[in-house]
Amino acid sequence: MFSQAQARADSIARHLETVFLFTKADVRTTLIPVTIFALSAAPVHHPSRALHAALWIWFHLLQFNISNQIQDPEEDRKNKPSRPIPAERISVDSAADMRWVMVPVCLMLSLWYGTQALLASIVFAALTIWYNELGGDKMGLSKNVLTAILYGCLEVGGTVAAGGHNSHIDGAGALAVALSSTVFATTLHAQDFKDEAGDRLTGRRTLPTIFPKAARLSMMVGIPLWSFGLSHIWKTDMVSTIAFVAYGTFVGTRFVMYNTVGADKQSCKFYSLWYSLGHLLPGYWRYFYGV
Repeated sequence: MFSQAQARADSIARHLETVFLFTKADVRTTLIPVTIFALSAAPVHHPSRALHAALWIWFHLLQFNISNQIQDPEEDRKNKPSRPIPAERISVDSAADMRWVMVPVCLMLSLWYGTQALLASIVFAALTIWYNELGGDKMGLSKNVLTAILYGCLEVGGTVAAGGHNSHIDGAGALAVALSSTVFATTLHAQDFKDEAGDRLTGRRTLPTIFPKAARLSMMVGIPLWSFGLSHIWKTDMVSTIAFVAYGTFVGTRFVMYNTVGADKQSCKFYSLWYSLGHLLPGYWRYFYGV
């Protein structure tokens, strides 16, 4: 009896681990930053709502990532063998079934939080199809725009979930989402430099593969400018502004000075931290200037 229960527990744990592995790579780059943003941008929230925001975001990330990872499992077998499908933890057919089950699951979850969360979930599901099933990720510009809008949907839904049942986003929250999505659209190719060699081999067109030098220069110019612009918009004090701009300058300059794969991976981590820090600024404004 005990051995059967242990075997069942091990099986359940393995399945849960498999589900988590679909989203593991996005915990640092998406789940944590967007959860921070949601708590900063929500008009009213309690620390206990962080779990609500994180779960809403994670369920939608799972929907997107499964859809993405069933498109070309052979490429993942070469470049990302630890993912669930190439690691043979789940078949492509089973993952595809799970992918479509996640759509109504996410919609029902969103319905509980209200109209804005439901609309964000509907748009997210539609754009996921466009990005993955319809090949919207194949061109650098369309990839950036689609990814930024998808990211914005996560921010809207997460912010509403952070606010509670039937919560909504106010003017400051809407501005925060618009700014965050625009910043992401103009800087997210920071995540593509480390994959540039593999993208060239597979023919995927990203800004680093199309305009390698210009893309790196855009980091050195764009990140410090955005650091100053966001600090000005959210009215941070002089010390905070100088620190944020200085760190943004450091991050942007790294992409130009160091261009090895290892350096690009490290620069991407610094970029993720910079982006997360930017997500705190709406919360700064709410604390000092919000009514």
